[in-house]
Amino acid sequence: MPTDPVSNDSPHPEQQYLDLMRHVWDNGDKRQDRTGIGTRSIFGATLRFDLSGGAMPLLTTKRVYWKTATREMLWFLTGSTNIRPLVLQGVKIWNEWPHARYVNETGDALSLEAFVERIAADEKFAARWGDLGPVYGKQWVDWPTYDRTQDGSYRAGNGINQVAQVIESLSNNPFSRRHIIEGWNVAELDRMALPPCHKTYQFHVSGRGKEARLNALLYQRSCDVALGLPFNLWSAALLQRMIAQQVGLQPGELVWNGGDTHLYSNHADLIETQLAREPQGCPTLEIVRKPPTIFDYKIEDFAVSGYEPHPPIQAAVAV
Repeated sequence: MPTDPVSNDSPHPEQQYLDLMRHVWDNGDKRQDRTGIGTRSIFGATLRFDLSGGAMPLLTTKRVYWKTATREMLWFLTGSTNIRPLVLQGVKIWNEWPHARYVNETGDALSLEAFVERIAADEKFAARWGDLGPVYGKQWVDWPTYDRTQDGSYRAGNGINQVAQVIESLSNNPFSRRHIIEGWNVAELDRMALPPCHKTYQFHVSGRGKEARLNALLYQRSCDVALGLPFNLWSAALLQRMIAQQVGLQPGELVWNGGDTHLYSNHADLIETQLAREPQGCPTLEIVRKPPTIFDYKIEDFAVSGYEPHPPIQAAVAV
């Protein structure tokens, strides 16, 4: 059984997230941003979470829909860049970007709800308007390469599966300093609906034998602390846990680094409500089976225990 990762005299792991939120809200530089809403921003932040004993950075001061975040991670690992597989599972987190592109390019004032319904019902429409460009999953499992031909031109080569390479290198050369999954493909940024926010993952093995642990560091160039970070923390820890299982290591520490770490100025109600709450309980994750590869996990493979959060807090997503 998982052990309780929090002792009676140590702060709840979630408190560091709340402290970061308060610091950004109270001290952040007021800035204009691409969405036109405006943010309060700091540059450079770090959070650390011990994943031993099944612990996960699953926030309790508001409900975080961890199954939605998990479905998104599994979608990344397929390499898909179209929202239709997510829409068919009821996952809404990417809908606004292709909808905005559709409205801008066609002039059709189709509502978001109607757009999503059409994505689900019409495969051809989804193929045309549901694609996000070469976002996360494409870079993770099919980073493009180019081969030079005899006439000096270039043609597409075989894509690089960074996730598979990291698992192979962790298995065969665990103390390497090159266990990295990178999403920031400079040549393709302009084709992405949104350049990667959680852009660089690095993995590190500490200890030996049965005590060997897999640590992970996520560098996030841009972080919406209120809406994005709760998902990002869960997803990074989930990826770390899946990789650890695949390579036979115990989960270690997750280190999160934020570049532009911000709160949107129209999220005051969310922020004040959440900061007035106290963390409660210590949710844990069990991965109930080990599939043949990291690309074979299903949503049914993940079971969360001890999660009794405060109610959800609604706020608009800045697009």
